[in-house]
Amino acid sequence: MASSFVLDREIGDRPYFRNLGNRVCPQFLEPLRHLGALGYWLFWLLAASGIYLYIRFDTSLTGAYDSIDRLEWWFGGILRSVHRYAADAFVVVVAAHLVRELLAGRFRGFRAFSWISGVPLVWLLYGSGIVGTWLVWDARAQFSFIATLEWMHMPVSSAEQAFDRLFSFFVFLHLGVPLLLLAGMWIHVQRLGRPATVAPGVQALGMTLSLLVISLIKPVASAARWDPRTVPQALDIDWLMLFAHPLMYATSPAALWAMALGLTALLTVLPYLSRKPKLVAARVDPANCNGCGRCVADCPYEAVSVVSGKAIVLAERCAACGICAGACPSSTPFRSARELVSGIDLPDLTVHGLRRRLRGALPAPEVVFRCEQASGPGIGVRCIAMLPPSFVEYALRNGARSVKAVGCGAECAYRLGLALADERFSRRRDPKLRPTVRVKRKDNEYSFALR
Repeated sequence: MASSFVLDREIGDRPYFRNLGNRVCPQFLEPLRHLGALGYWLFWLLAASGIYLYIRFDTSLTGAYDSIDRLEWWFGGILRSVHRYAADAFVVVVAAHLVRELLAGRFRGFRAFSWISGVPLVWLLYGSGIVGTWLVWDARAQFSFIATLEWMHMPVSSAEQAFDRLFSFFVFLHLGVPLLLLAGMWIHVQRLGRPATVAPGVQALGMTLSLLVISLIKPVASAARWDPRTVPQALDIDWLMLFAHPLMYATSPAALWAMALGLTALLTVLPYLSRKPKLVAARVDPANCNGCGRCVADCPYEAVSVVSGKAIVLAERCAACGICAGACPSSTPFRSARELVSGIDLPDLTVHGLRRRLRGALPAPEVVFRCEQASGPGIGVRCIAMLPPSFVEYALRNGARSVKAVGCGAECAYRLGLALADERFSRRRDPKLRPTVRVKRKDNEYSFALR
């Protein structure tokens, strides 16, 4: 347990918050693990419903309100409601994703790029939603537009002089800002191997059906038509999307600017305010690297690439998880070399050291390899995917009656460890476990024996 605590401290990951959702619902359905993917799903749901609404929308100042009012309730009206509630759900999912990553400590070191690139996405999300509110051209849009002008210290008379060209600019913004948001979402996952951008089918379906049910129970309706001669007195606003307006009136425009810019600055510099992880990056031995690219394909944080036929490691991106060493074809204990040097390895937890510890444990009725995030006895590895499958067969052929491999109790601390180990042990990914070894899985534990 002590080694697990040290590792948690070094990588800046807090398992309690990382595994919080697993205390509530099963792992394969746990929504907190898929907040990012649900965000992508909601974006595409917004895009699909928005395309239809744009086809039916009159982009002129005089026709916008009536074109929305003419939507048939059983299709266009429901889609409009789904569009609105999906935007609210997007806000909730993004906020939950941010808070979860913050509480889990996943914003430092090799995770800093993903964290910092996510900060401007919040501005783009709210910008797109607020401008979308204006397109309805009702009293709620009038209130939001006037509040925005006051926040930006622009003359409120601009709201009374609205004309078609200005309204066309609103339409352009509502189309352009989401495209910038999508580009930002793409950048956000660029340093993640195999990023999870597709939500599990059960969760995507559940989210969609929930939005449909809410849309049927409480369909979205427009407020009174925008009237520049009057000032809206009482409105039912979207508090998730428009909360900044009442907050500004409760304080002041300057105070809202201070809060918004201050929070943005704090989130941006947060990775540099906290202690950086004390990690020793993986290193490549050119003499034993054949440039196969397995380490590149399996790295969870895009820290490895192949240049001129040899792997290279970008130390600032490396999580020191050892997954690359577990993927390397030279990391086999069957090699006769006295000093087992792998093509890529962790300097502080080498494959040679792993073989030495295994030999010291043999012969034995059972050999257990255990991820350092999992408590209990056994030969510790940084991540269960650091264990080359050949080590399992080596143990079985050199005095072990059975072998067990135990991964993290829930979500992998290094994102892909459990998935990669499962693919290797089930012979779907190189390096594969040989057919001469029988394997059984129960949750995060694998049991092996010779056939």
